[in-house]
Amino acid sequence: MTSYTLDQLARLIDHTNLHPTASEKDMELLCQEAHSYHFKMVAINQVQTSKCQQLLANTDIGIGAAISFPLGQTSIESKIFETADAIKNGATEIDYVINLTAVKDQNWSYLHQEMAEIVAVCRQNEVTSKVIFENCYLTDEEKIKLCEIAKLVQPDFIKTSTGFGLSGATIEDVRLMKQHVGDQVKVKAAGGIRDAETFKKMLAAGAERIGTSAGIAIIDELKNELLIAEKNTLEVS
Repeated sequence: MTSYTLDQLARLIDHTNLHPTASEKDMELLCQEAHSYHFKMVAINQVQTSKCQQLLANTDIGIGAAISFPLGQTSIESKIFETADAIKNGATEIDYVINLTAVKDQNWSYLHQEMAEIVAVCRQNEVTSKVIFENCYLTDEEKIKLCEIAKLVQPDFIKTSTGFGLSGATIEDVRLMKQHVGDQVKVKAAGGIRDAETFKKMLAAGAERIGTSAGIAIIDELKNELLIAEKNTLEVS
């Protein structure tokens, strides 16, 4: 069982707007909300990196750029360029989508190379790396194999979903991923997490970061829960 203050819970959230039509005003609102609620970072499409870096300058809110999003169907070289460009423009975290075709072809050496090269760029720049599996398209055996590769490469996080696939994060997937990477790699749950109860279940299953566009509603719900219970901390087990 782990106890969290409300601020600690907020710092587990990647405040997300990855809509293809997100405007400059949408980015301004996203960054304002992230600062107000003290979320860990804003999760955005790569093209929005520079704008969000300007909006969040002199704060401790991270800038998380999505790479090869949401399909992951670009070359390693292209993903590396996009990663480096995002970092140059202010990204402090990188969430990249794996090549799902390579998974279905069981081309594990390619996936190892892809992960290793992108994570290396992140490490060189002291940027957090997250590897998106997109579990809705994968068998449990494929997820386990990717976890095994991640244990070797050691990105900071492996992540369940983009939120643009057939389904998002599931408790079962978070447990499976955590079981197979242990404490060597953290797990991020994303996609379809819209209420406090689901949020708490993801944490209990082993997630150490939550990607959601419903962070405000979740934190407000948790705040109310603490007020009713007259407590300063929330216990998750």
